[in-house]
Amino acid sequence: MIAALERRPPRGAVPLWELEFQLWDAFSGGHLVLGAEFAELPAASQELALRRNAELILAVCRDLEFAAVSSPTPPWEQAPGDPAYYILPEEARFRQAAALREAAGDDVMIVGHATAVLAADYRIEFCEALINSPGEIDALAREWLDRGLEAARRLRDAGAEAVFTASDLADNSGPFFSMAHMRRFILPYLDRWAEQCRAMGLYSILHTDGLLPPPWLDAIADTAVDALQAIDPVAGMNMAATKAQVGDRLCLCGNVDCGLLCSGDPDEIGRATDSLLGDCTSGGGFVLGASNAVQREVPIDNYRAMLAVWKRHQAEPSR
Repeated sequence: MIAALERRPPRGAVPLWELEFQLWDAFSGGHLVLGAEFAELPAASQELALRRNAELILAVCRDLEFAAVSSPTPPWEQAPGDPAYYILPEEARFRQAAALREAAGDDVMIVGHATAVLAADYRIEFCEALINSPGEIDALAREWLDRGLEAARRLRDAGAEAVFTASDLADNSGPFFSMAHMRRFILPYLDRWAEQCRAMGLYSILHTDGLLPPPWLDAIADTAVDALQAIDPVAGMNMAATKAQVGDRLCLCGNVDCGLLCSGDPDEIGRATDSLLGDCTSGGGFVLGASNAVQREVPIDNYRAMLAVWKRHQAEPSR
């Protein structure tokens, strides 16, 4: 994973990492305690749950040969009134990262959530402020950066070695921000966040969904950020083309279609993984995984189909 983030060829297999993996229970036969269930526990039971969570997560990581694992995020809603799955209360998530570090030893890199960069926001008041009150957006961007850097520091102290900012800059139709807005409200803060993470000894990863045209990719690659995750196939992004354009400046993470993992069949997933590894392994700077969260609805056989092709490529380095 370190070699990939530094854009060096791996000494062994292409590393595996998922931005968010939700199949812990399915692969372990156990139960991860998260969200509201965790928050309702008394303090002593919470600490026990964090240790058990870490043991369960690391057992699955070792079984599936993950090179890195994302620690749970702070609470957020995937739809109004519908909390996300892989969340913990703000303070508990740092303790969970520490428990993961202790359980992982040197086997697995711990990746934490430290969002520090503005994302697409379709609320009318935000869109109006972009045009009419840019100073308000400047202030908001500074707040996000400060909050993200504080989270990165705490995650570093808990044992994380990399952090990601989950900042969707585009949707399926293209960028949400104009290039002028990117240069004012996004890129300077992404660059500053990545530089300060590097000074802390952390690798930095940008996650964004959506269709990023070549100028946007170049602009991101010109910042200090180490890696880009998603390369969204649902939006028409092509990993091989992206690697050809910016692979000398960015590690690229993804991009097996998460929708295909949910609803495709194992043969389709195998072919997609085979093509991805065939096109993108050479030269390093590539991390295999889904294009977004591996949801609980993903059939185990589908995920195993991706792993089976990865293992075959690992056994045939001349491919």
